Amino acid sequence: MLTESLVALAASGGAALVGAMATDAWQATRSGVALLFSRQGPERQAAVEAQLDGNVVLVERAGDPGQARQKLVPVWEMALAQLLEEHPEVEAELRELVARVREALPDAQRVQHQYNIARDNSRQFSVMDGDINYYASPAQPDRGADSPM
Repeated sequence: MLTESLVALAASGGAALVGAMATDAWQATRSGVALLFSRQGPERQAAVEAQLDGNVVLVERAGDPGQARQKLVPVWEMALAQLLEEHPEVEAELRELVARVREALPDAQRVQHQYNIARDNSRQFSVMDGDINYYASPAQPDRGADSPM
């Protein structure tokens, strides 16, 4: 079972990978991803390379490449999560690849991700590129169902 940080890494990796498709960063990204999957053997590496090549064609031919990329992110997120589960030793290498890919991406493909987890009756307020104004009213005493208001 993956930790929350590894799940987030797989999501970031999927987004960075797909963001690089059909950009100048693609060949280096493709090579880096193929190298990661080589840990699962030559057949798996070849299958991943073929999938990457097919996916980049989908993005290139799409009327809306951004939408095509969005639809591919979960596929690669899942593949990277499985890779991390089977080969946790690739974590540092994947983090480094994600950082390199993000640096190489054009501004339009740079995607920000935010992962927020709330537990145990906690409240969570999150925003990206904006503000949150939250004003809590004072706690009201519990008057029960039969109490007059």
